[in-house]
Amino acid sequence: MKMNHALAMALSALSAGLLISCVKPADDNKAPEVDSQKVAQDSAASTSVAEKDSSGDKITAVDISAETEKTYLTHVANDIVIPAYADAAKQSDLLHDLAQKHCQQAPVSGDELQALRDQWLVLAQAWAGAEMINFGPATASMSNLYINYYPDERGLVHSGVAELIAANPKLTAEQLANESAIVQGVPGLEEALYANDSLDAAQCAYVMSASSALSTRLKDIEKNWQQNATSLLAIDKTADSDQGLNQWFNSLLSLVETMKSNAIDQPLGLTGKAKGHLPAATAEQSRAIINAKLATLNEALTDPVLTAILGSNNENEVADNLSTALADATTLLAQMPEDLGTADKATQQELYDHLTTITRIIKRQLIPTLGIRVGFNSTDGD
Repeated sequence: MKMNHALAMALSALSAGLLISCVKPADDNKAPEVDSQKVAQDSAASTSVAEKDSSGDKITAVDISAETEKTYLTHVANDIVIPAYADAAKQSDLLHDLAQKHCQQAPVSGDELQALRDQWLVLAQAWAGAEMINFGPATASMSNLYINYYPDERGLVHSGVAELIAANPKLTAEQLANESAIVQGVPGLEEALYANDSLDAAQCAYVMSASSALSTRLKDIEKNWQQNATSLLAIDKTADSDQGLNQWFNSLLSLVETMKSNAIDQPLGLTGKAKGHLPAATAEQSRAIINAKLATLNEALTDPVLTAILGSNNENEVADNLSTALADATTLLAQMPEDLGTADKATQQELYDHLTTITRIIKRQLIPTLGIRVGFNSTDGD
């Protein structure tokens, strides 16, 4: 390719406030050094001291036994985390199968192209949900960047994918796996499928290779979690620390904060100069991506097992507050256009404010109620 993608990726990531290295990800089948474990350990000291929420009311931490914590974290791993990665891998497989079917004879257009686009959107939503897991093999190996290179503030995906297809009209999944993160994953597939009115043979080869390589990466992450869930969520350490709870709930908080900042505030220019773009901007489907993230948060934060833990303290109304805040944001989002950039500024601001409310409840009510602390990597300035 003509572009030095490693340098370009690093520059783009730095502009987004990240420090990354565009190297090939580590072997995902090895138990990784979980990148957020230090964060969790640093913040894992529980507190039994009553704290106050934004209204000034005292919040008393619930008494969570080591066995209850172990049961809950096991539930998180088996019923939330692993299925999220499995679903994303399944949707990528389905896109690959569909591409093989429709690309037997190029060009591909009309209903066949629309079918590929529809399946891409299902895949993109599945990964949007899996991004709640902001620790473990996906981030430790930087595979998350190869799956979803976002925010792409310099528009590198657009030019990178076009150049790669032109230089490699018979691209294979194995060849693509060694390319930069810029030309892989969900954004690369979006670019190929939505930036063209039809797919020629070279573009078809890219879609088949990109979906295959993506499936392999997702399955590796799923397998790693299946093999190492106990250590990744510190399920075996509940008698000594709240490391697993810290990792999980700070990860959920990070999803809201990152969504609020990178996917709403910055691209829409709500609190400063606009930069970057909405998620799924080429497909004009940003609402679907944000909705998938909210649905994931709703599943995790109104989970019956968690609700039962919170309900052990009758004075806490955290579960109800979270449910109401998430429902309000979801209801507003459903009334907005598919491309959030076309909504009026007042509605965009209202969505931003709803997300701020959710972050405040997580930070000031949920986390103190669980007797854990907000990690130092929290970036939201609510």
